[in-house]
Amino acid sequence: MPTPLTTTNLPCPLWRRLLALVYDLLIVAAIVMVVGLLCQMATGGHLIGTGAKVTVPLWYQALQGMVVAAYFISSWRRGGQTVGMRPWRIRVTRSDGRTPTMRQAIIRVLVAAAPMLLLALAAPMGLRTTLWMLLIAWIGWFAVALFDSRRRALHDLAAGTEIRLLE
Repeated sequence: MPTPLTTTNLPCPLWRRLLALVYDLLIVAAIVMVVGLLCQMATGGHLIGTGAKVTVPLWYQALQGMVVAAYFISSWRRGGQTVGMRPWRIRVTRSDGRTPTMRQAIIRVLVAAAPMLLLALAAPMGLRTTLWMLLIAWIGWFAVALFDSRRRALHDLAAGTEIRLLE
């Protein structure tokens, strides 16, 4: 049986959590590709409509969002770490050091993903402008950690969680 993770009381520096996020983005890309492949196979290759305008069904977008959210929520609930957090020896905890509750994990993922709603502006504003706005929003989400004594980002503040270093 593996030994339980011992968390320090030290907050995680922003640079470390951003590098862990890069690792997790690779996992998310793989998850999205597998779900996309399965959906393409299920629809006989007619998932995304092409023509004068590319159309992606709302059910497919929602499914992708739910699968990615499930990856993060299940990782945080089962040990407090995603795959990307493990090599950087960091962990999501409640303020008392325990694993986040289901409610905290859901709040955390919803607030972290909120800037994705900006993608709805891609049609009127253009994809390039929308992606820049998305990047700026996420920079703002994480910039909060530079000014918080516990290095909590906006989604941590909303959920009552923090990222701590492991011993």
